[in-house]
Amino acid sequence: MVQGESALGSAANRNFISNAAFVVTPEGVLVVDALGSPGLAEELIAAIRGITPAPIKWVVATHYHADHIYGLQAFKAIGAQVIAEQDAQLYLHSETAALRLQASREELFPWIDEKTRLVEADRWISGPVTLQLGGLDFVIQPAGPAHTPEDLVVYVPQLKLLMAGDLVFRARVPFVGQADSGRWIGALDRLLSFDTRVIIPGHGPVSTTAREDLQMTRDYLAYLRKTMGDAARDMQPFEEAYAATDWSRFSKLPLFGAANRINAYNTYLLMEQSAR
Repeated sequence: MVQGESALGSAANRNFISNAAFVVTPEGVLVVDALGSPGLAEELIAAIRGITPAPIKWVVATHYHADHIYGLQAFKAIGAQVIAEQDAQLYLHSETAALRLQASREELFPWIDEKTRLVEADRWISGPVTLQLGGLDFVIQPAGPAHTPEDLVVYVPQLKLLMAGDLVFRARVPFVGQADSGRWIGALDRLLSFDTRVIIPGHGPVSTTAREDLQMTRDYLAYLRKTMGDAARDMQPFEEAYAATDWSRFSKLPLFGAANRINAYNTYLLMEQSAR
């Protein structure tokens, strides 16, 4: 796997803020996520070529956030097949995606430019799919709506390996955005039942303490829902509720300052709406 920086995407870091992973078999390679720019994906392809001449057969997009999919076109150029969950099409063809790409061409130039494009999947899936390659089973499991409507995870039972995308953030504050945090917690509860030894998260270092790291993301989401839910129910103004909340368990994590306030605000709005 390759590990992105615990930072916001910028031209300085080439939008290298997310992880990607690959599994090498004698018959070919499966890649999970394509990184945040075509140039980064080309470097990843070169790294894979340094390990094996076997073909790169599939790229699984765990979700269609820009830092995970702007590199897809480099994999398409070498003949890899892209697999994603069908609900990603709603985002892919939306004005939001087009505007995000337009903004990225300015903010992330020259790593994102006029040649960077959004890439369709070759195979859109709506339920669990198992691929066999080189004696391994790759179980591609829809897990959304959670972090996004189209979340996928990839589980390799023979290796007890879970490639979890952004359902799991390790050693940094998760980005919640407009996520359905209640269903995200439900998805994490299901992942806790997997026989997992190693987790590759969407952000942060590889984990060999699977249960503990799944639990950290889950606990953060649950704490947001409890504190902001109580505030919304009691009609306490957000600014007052945020200032009164004890964030000490999470405040030393990277990107706390950049992400926590907006995470809390979005959760407050979500809980306020559900309380009506």
